[in-house]
Amino acid sequence: MGRPLSQLHVNNGPSSLYPDLFSGSTSSTIQSMPFRRTFNLTDMDKSLMVNVSLNAMEELIKLAQSSSPLWIRSSADRCEVLNRAVYESIFAGVAKSPNVRIESSKDSSVVIVDSCLDLVDIFMDANKWMESFPNVISRATTVEVISAGLMGSRNGLLQMMYEELQVLSPLVPTREFYFLRFCQQIEQNAWAIVDVSYDFPQGPFYNSQSPVRRLPSGCIIEDMLNGHSKITWIEHTEIEDIRPIHNLYMKHVGSGLAFGAIRKLATLQRTCERLTYLMNSSNMSDLGGVITSPHGKRNLMKLSERMVKTFCSSINIVNEQQVTISGMNDAEVRATLQKCTDPGHPNSMVLSAETTISMPISSKVIFDFLRDEKNRPLWDVLSNYIPVQEVGHIACGSHPGNCISVLGAFNTIQNNKLILQESCIDSSGALVVYCPIDLVTINLAMSSEDPSFIPILSSGIAISPDAGENLGPGELSAGSLVTIVVRIIVSNLTSGKMSQELVNTANNLVNKVKAALR
Repeated sequence: MGRPLSQLHVNNGPSSLYPDLFSGSTSSTIQSMPFRRTFNLTDMDKSLMVNVSLNAMEELIKLAQSSSPLWIRSSADRCEVLNRAVYESIFAGVAKSPNVRIESSKDSSVVIVDSCLDLVDIFMDANKWMESFPNVISRATTVEVISAGLMGSRNGLLQMMYEELQVLSPLVPTREFYFLRFCQQIEQNAWAIVDVSYDFPQGPFYNSQSPVRRLPSGCIIEDMLNGHSKITWIEHTEIEDIRPIHNLYMKHVGSGLAFGAIRKLATLQRTCERLTYLMNSSNMSDLGGVITSPHGKRNLMKLSERMVKTFCSSINIVNEQQVTISGMNDAEVRATLQKCTDPGHPNSMVLSAETTISMPISSKVIFDFLRDEKNRPLWDVLSNYIPVQEVGHIACGSHPGNCISVLGAFNTIQNNKLILQESCIDSSGALVVYCPIDLVTINLAMSSEDPSFIPILSSGIAISPDAGENLGPGELSAGSLVTIVVRIIVSNLTSGKMSQELVNTANNLVNKVKAALR
């Protein structure tokens, strides 16, 4: 077991680096970011940043060590939140104006990982950070390294980072942060990573619809020396809601479920478990001659991982070709038309239709309905409502719903059409993401060295527990917030503009799925 938090203290001993958790570039700067901001920091700036980070680290450790009365159980019994009166009597730094709202949350759990240093590496590398949280982080980059770690390690590493956080719904604005991230070894088998906003003039690149400041937040990671690590995660944020939150999400965001510790920790647990299953060559079944080797399985998992990532990143994209079909009080449908030219996407015009609805059904019931292939003809507009069967299966976690499926119509051999699907569920919600693919392409993907060139166009459904009701201890939410995204290639399009015909098509696509779920 890990050391009790009460015994943790700052220890500047050296650490060793472990192999990368994810393949690909280990550079901490993502070149595809829409900006490259230069702050021209002076030595005085960097000295102040070090002091801010050290104070933030001290506060994070105190917050992690404390329990009641500083932390109290939320009304939904989902996580712990800060007792504001007690917090303000201990720490300085409260909301600066009456328009600023505070969100706080704390959660602890165990994650499957060979070494806690692997987790440290994820936190301090922006590429791995974004890859590990595809449903939470839409963009991330390391802006500048302020202070290098001791002897080339992560211990003492301080860097300025940028990230954009999202909820998988077009109804919730993304949140952008520039912040300092400081990593320190606090015991032989324990590390702390703290995030804190730094007050500097906001330039033209800061255009968040909801300005936010991150108060000392982060993680304490304790290596349990048995292939698991215990994580205590704390989120603490000041936010000024410039744009009103949609009625469907007011309580979901305000409760901390949208951007809080529970969602992030649950995602990290699932990511680490998925990686463990990726390394295991026995967790697959081949029913139709599709998945024939461990190499093919790994490539299919990589392809599916990219499918999920592109699905999540597409939800909050706004451009001039977006049309809202219905008003604020209804389940509005948003239609977007855009030319896809990015590598790994079909080089064509794509029509996207998305909406979010509230349903008086639990997330688990909706998830089980969607992942049961017998129900697919009831809702999947892309498969023309043809009955399908699973012809390939890869387990991605201990829950039977966390898996990758290859689905084919009963006459797959004749029509050569398949569906690649990944489904996953945890305490923060569920996803069912899928894309059409043919047998030739899927075989090419599994036999190649790198499947990143395979074009995919993902659609899917994201499900979150509805926080709009007060629950008793141990009760699960009886309602859900469901986001539906359907994307299709538009052919024979003479103009790059949205037409009424395309608007009607988008509306029909999501309405058919909504009707099946109801």
